Amino acid sequence: MARALLIVLDSVGIGGAEDAAAYGDAGSDTVGHIAEACAEGRGDQPGLRQGPLHLPFMSASGLGLACEASTGRMPPNLAPREAVRGAWGYGVETSNGKDTPSGHWEIAGVPVDFDWGYFPNTVPAFPEKLTNALIERGHLPGILGNKHASGTAIIEEFAVEHLRTGKPICYTSVDSVLQIAAHEEFFGLQRLYDLCRIGRELCDEYKIGRVIARPFQGTPETGFKRTGNRKDFATPPPAATILDTLTEAGHAVVTVGKIGDIFAHRSTGTEVKPNGNDACLSAAIDAMRTLPEGGFVFANLVDFDSEFGHRRDIPGYAAALEAFDRRVPEIEAVLKEGDLVIITADHGNDPSWHGTDHTREHVPILCFGPGVKPGSIGRRESFADIGASVLAHLGVVNPGKGRSWI
Repeated sequence: MARALLIVLDSVGIGGAEDAAAYGDAGSDTVGHIAEACAEGRGDQPGLRQGPLHLPFMSASGLGLACEASTGRMPPNLAPREAVRGAWGYGVETSNGKDTPSGHWEIAGVPVDFDWGYFPNTVPAFPEKLTNALIERGHLPGILGNKHASGTAIIEEFAVEHLRTGKPICYTSVDSVLQIAAHEEFFGLQRLYDLCRIGRELCDEYKIGRVIARPFQGTPETGFKRTGNRKDFATPPPAATILDTLTEAGHAVVTVGKIGDIFAHRSTGTEVKPNGNDACLSAAIDAMRTLPEGGFVFANLVDFDSEFGHRRDIPGYAAALEAFDRRVPEIEAVLKEGDLVIITADHGNDPSWHGTDHTREHVPILCFGPGVKPGSIGRRESFADIGASVLAHLGVVNPGKGRSWI
């Protein structure tokens, strides 16, 4: 039997989808705009990176060609310099929304065909019924924030008052989400998680996709910084995903990063959750070293989105892409005959775009491994084709959505 590794580069989109205008994202293009910015010097940052975007291994796997197929434009410096060594194409999202659960669930064979609930961009943002219940059940003196906000900005705004009053900081965005920030030591990490579990239960009534714990540390003198102990409390997928199918068929499953959270820890096998892109990629590579025949590793690299996309940090995003690209040979080095690697994304988060939110984009699909036939797999009409192809590669019948290209 074969093995498979699926890596989601969180938010690495390659051009606005056909329905991007409905989301306010017509013209967005995460990879394309980063490449253009780097070619023009806007991606330079002393001590971090400089010059054109340099992604030789992903370019050789068809990234530039996928971008060109998606948008009609080849991004600067991403054209392959030799024959492409893998299969490449791009995926079109059919799910409602442009958030993490929608993208990942569709990749795993469950497109979101219902409307998520969202909190209005008003102050207060949350229904009084919800906040009153959260305060009562969480034994809180009250809450702070109660509005749409950037996660880093709202911590700076309310951290001192949080320490003075003991009130957690609650905020949201255009995504279907309730985020709760609190000081790891002063408020307590476990207490924050317990509060988010209460919030998860309360948010079900409003069809909110995720409640996210956002712990931070620091003092007024040193400043405040979010830690790596973020935890997402997601509503479970409404139908069986490829994780359920593989688990039921007796295949080994390893999930890395926030995959366990996204799928509500259902059929997520051995969960490994280190902090940061490098640590998550190392964990995925290590898992492949010992993965039995027929096994599946599903990894998410979140820093592209959380650290650089939302913060509209073009140099940081470019540096993160280049750092990942440098490690692609490490992935190849652990592959055995019959192994398949798929690199893709779940949505866009164009750091050159207005606002701080995700962008509705096509995603790249790059496939390589011993025995993978090079060439175009074309436009895939649903992210679910990715999950269907994983199942086909592993010899498991697909009971759900998607069409395999294998």
